Amino acid sequence: MRAVADHVPAPALIGYGHVPGHEATALVTADLGPLTLGSVMRSGRISDERALKDLAGLLGRLHRAPVRSWVPRRPLHEQVTSLGRRCPASSLDRIAPALAAIADAVHTAPVWCHGDLHGDNVVLAGPRVIRHLVDFTDAAAGPRESDVAQTLVMTDALSTLRARTVTDAYPLALDHHLVGAWVVFHTLRSWAHSSPGDDRALWARRLDDLSRRTPHLFRTRRPERTR
Repeated sequence: MRAVADHVPAPALIGYGHVPGHEATALVTADLGPLTLGSVMRSGRISDERALKDLAGLLGRLHRAPVRSWVPRRPLHEQVTSLGRRCPASSLDRIAPALAAIADAVHTAPVWCHGDLHGDNVVLAGPRVIRHLVDFTDAAAGPRESDVAQTLVMTDALSTLRARTVTDAYPLALDHHLVGAWVVFHTLRSWAHSSPGDDRALWARRLDDLSRRTPHLFRTRRPERTR
């Protein structure tokens, strides 16, 4: 949080510490109140389009924060291995073209990724109703396309029109093919972490929709031969 404080508003950090038994750090921050970008959008006080554009602008500001050379990056193989512990090998095989696109991408300078930016992780506070980023639990250095894709997934901005609303408002250059590949990866990960029942079915439908919208990022299932 301190690394990006000069670029994007965030609550004051009061304390932090390692969470026993988990690969995570707990952050204690100042309370800015309950009003979020998501809540004002759901109440109709601002439009869905405006909220998506606000998120894109915040991502752009965050991604301009410098990343020191010594800051560790989480390798792709670690993310895939972690996902593989929660879903069958056939699921990873299904998105093999997306994984290949990510692995083969030209490496660019990493940015600070929030890792979970959506409307309810933006708190509106103060007389000027300033947008503050909160919940930096998943923050890490990585490719900007991954962070933009995560926001598309978590805001259900997966249709061409809604995705364009975000990417057109995002102020930095993007590899759109790479964004699409990360969208597939993050959607599968959301499916793997979802609860059985309606939530799992929702993410399964979104993954199927992506397979129809971007078939080049999925491995086509060949019909079995009959004798």
